[in-house]
Amino acid sequence: MKGLNDSNPDMIANNLEPFEPTHPGEIIKEEIAERGISQRRLAQQMGVSYSVLNEVLNGKRPVTIEYALMLEAALGIDADLWIGMQAAYNKQMAQRDSTLQKRLAHIRRIAAML
Repeated sequence: MKGLNDSNPDMIANNLEPFEPTHPGEIIKEEIAERGISQRRLAQQMGVSYSVLNEVLNGKRPVTIEYALMLEAALGIDADLWIGMQAAYNKQMAQRDSTLQKRLAHIRRIAAML
C-alpha cells in the first residue's frame, strides 16, 4: 500500500477501490461502440449467441478465458487484459461480501491460535 507522511493511506488515490466495481463487459461494450461494431455483429464474428454475449457485456456473466481469447481474436486486444479485469472485478465483489468477510475473520482468528 502506498503512503505519504501524515496522510491516511486509505485516502490516497492509488489505494482507493472504486465505489462500484467495473465489470469488464462494460469496457468491451464501450470499445465496440467506439469502433461502430454492433453486439450482434461481434457475436456472429465470435461464433457465440447474441444473448450470451449481451449478458457478458451487461455484467450478468463473467468474461471467461474462452471469451477473452475470442475477444482477442475479434478485437485485437490481448486476452490477458480481459482476464485480469475479470479477476480484479471478482476480487472486489468478494471483498464486498459481508458473509465472506465474517468467514475470513473467523479463519484468521483460528490461524492466529495455531
